[in-house]
Amino acid sequence: MPDRSSEPIRWGIVGTGTMAGQFAEDLRLSEGAELAAVSSRNADKAKAFAARYGDHVTAHTTHTDLLGDSTVDAIYIATPNDTHFPLACAASESGKGVLVEKPLVTTSAQAVRLATLAAEQGVFLMEAMWTRFLPAIAKARSLIEEGAIGEVTRLRGSLAFYHPFDPESRFYAKEHGGGAMLDLGVYGISLARLLMGEPIEVAGEWRAAPTGVDMSASLTLNFSGDVKAHLSCAFDHEGENCFIIEGSRGTLVLPAPFIAARAVLQCSNGLAAQLAAFPGRSVPSRTIRKLAARLPFPGIRQHAFPYAGHGLGFEIEAASEAMRSGNTHHRLMSPLDSARTLEIVETVLDEANRLT
Repeated sequence: MPDRSSEPIRWGIVGTGTMAGQFAEDLRLSEGAELAAVSSRNADKAKAFAARYGDHVTAHTTHTDLLGDSTVDAIYIATPNDTHFPLACAASESGKGVLVEKPLVTTSAQAVRLATLAAEQGVFLMEAMWTRFLPAIAKARSLIEEGAIGEVTRLRGSLAFYHPFDPESRFYAKEHGGGAMLDLGVYGISLARLLMGEPIEVAGEWRAAPTGVDMSASLTLNFSGDVKAHLSCAFDHEGENCFIIEGSRGTLVLPAPFIAARAVLQCSNGLAAQLAAFPGRSVPSRTIRKLAARLPFPGIRQHAFPYAGHGLGFEIEAASEAMRSGNTHHRLMSPLDSARTLEIVETVLDEANRLT
């Protein structure tokens, strides 16, 4: 990529789906970044997408044309999971920076190969694990490091969104890299590793959809100091979707949905923590959690971090600044870090762990 250290990073988006739209919208809110082009195999979709974001946005009908566009510095890949690897390889070989919607790719072996290629090409590469870049997550990390809740003893996180079974859906199609772990489970694994480091032991189990992909999964990560992270993900129900960090002198709660955290609830006693992380998926349970997150309660200190848009702006600005600085990865989200999360996914989804 040419030296444009004092200018905005000009982004090209591969795809025109939901995540592509959210990324384009948050680009408008981001410093040091702007949308330059989009590509889709459907010409009408590419033109309509480009028109929504200004006359300066170029619509390409092939991804190859986008990669060859000299007005584009970096590529955001927002296509189905199974296309991430070939598209990211092609983007890296084109000399452009690459940000890939999670999961980075579908296997740990692909992640290592892609990381090697990007390093050889000297280009930026990052998985768009946007949750890691949220201010609320940075605050949770600093509270842990400061000892605000004492020694961490346990982590708990669930992420489940109901998707009715459809064999043609990207959520359930094996050939498109479907499954709850790749779509949702990577969030909890990535966050637990960010907070606690590398697990020394991994255990889990999963249930299959009729197409053979995982419809639900649960896992336990054992960290040094006998700290355990109990995580789960699913497509067959709506979950509590909180992330809870328990310590010897308090608890931190990232309210639902934790992947888009706008606050950290610092709970100084057991009752406060029970309210902030009240179990259950019923309307009363969700109402109690919302009230605890929004109203003053004894024993709960609210650290609020509201933001405009969808929350993708923080990763956009971080990736853009890293590229302007000439870095090939970001310290918060390296490609090999993504590979390690995929190794854990593969361990859990071993056929021996499949429930019947």
